[in-house]
Amino acid sequence: MVQGKLQGNIRGQLYKLVGYKNLFIHKVGNYIPRMMFFIFSFITASSYYAIPVNATGIFDIAKSAMNTVYKDIAGISTVAAVVCAAVCLFLMNFSKSGRTVDESRTWLKRIIICWAAIMTMGAIVTYMQTIIPKGDFSG
Repeated sequence: MVQGKLQGNIRGQLYKLVGYKNLFIHKVGNYIPRMMFFIFSFITASSYYAIPVNATGIFDIAKSAMNTVYKDIAGISTVAAVVCAAVCLFLMNFSKSGRTVDESRTWLKRIIICWAAIMTMGAIVTYMQTIIPKGDFSG
């Protein structure tokens, strides 16, 4: 048995020596594992009551959403690329500074590469849709 100041209720004596701020942290710390277990149990129990969904409906909705998003992005990027390329070409033709012409040529190359990358990604996605069959998650 410990002699001196730590006789009797050792935990209470330690709290008095260390301070009451740590007592609060210790009490909350005791409940954290219980709360985590309760949250885990609740999520697990609620997953048993989940409603099964029709997988073909999800794929059709996702396909239509992605087509809409891609058409919007492709349209906006094409218009933006044409406008920026026109500005670069005007700067190249009407500028007297060699530095401006070089920078315009560099930006024109960047614009063309980015626009081609966006269009290529769209072509790849369209091509892959026909190759990869729909998943069958009916169970």
